[in-house]
Amino acid sequence: MIYQFGLGVAITFFLAEFNYPQLGLHLLSSLSGVYADGLPGLALLLLRVSLGGLFILHGYPKIMHLRRWAEALKMPVFLCFLSAASMLGGGIFLIIGFLTLLATLPILGSMIYAIYLDISGSKPFVAQDPYLIPEEQYQGPLGKGEPPSWEKAFMYCVMLIAIAVLGPGAYSLDAGIFGR
Repeated sequence: MIYQFGLGVAITFFLAEFNYPQLGLHLLSSLSGVYADGLPGLALLLLRVSLGGLFILHGYPKIMHLRRWAEALKMPVFLCFLSAASMLGGGIFLIIGFLTLLATLPILGSMIYAIYLDISGSKPFVAQDPYLIPEEQYQGPLGKGEPPSWEKAFMYCVMLIAIAVLGPGAYSLDAGIFGR
């Protein structure tokens, strides 16, 4: 996540240097220069904090069991570390609303790759309801579970794109730092 931060800062200063104030420092926060307040700001706060919490819950166990996760995906440990670290660190940054755009982009990349893995594995977009599947046909790791699909990764992508475009809202560190 450090390299993404450094790249984002370099691009931002490059754009600000060439007199594109609309593409200046607020790009660290969102694609929009407006920080919504009132009810829209509260809705963005709820979305940001909820999504950040979910990514912390997804990223922490992946960091703790990195080798096993990498073996299950048949991916290099380093790439799995980058993905898990972006979920964990990005989740924290989303909750506090700091460098929001830079927090969403690496997680978005991980979720797009998750969708790719699910589609290439012939998983459906929406899986059949687990209560409608006969008992002997699907058992999750701890008994009855959710059948695999790429619906959840897709919805995470939609929420991350909304935050990246709309910004973190007025109730964020970004608004305090970069707000107008």
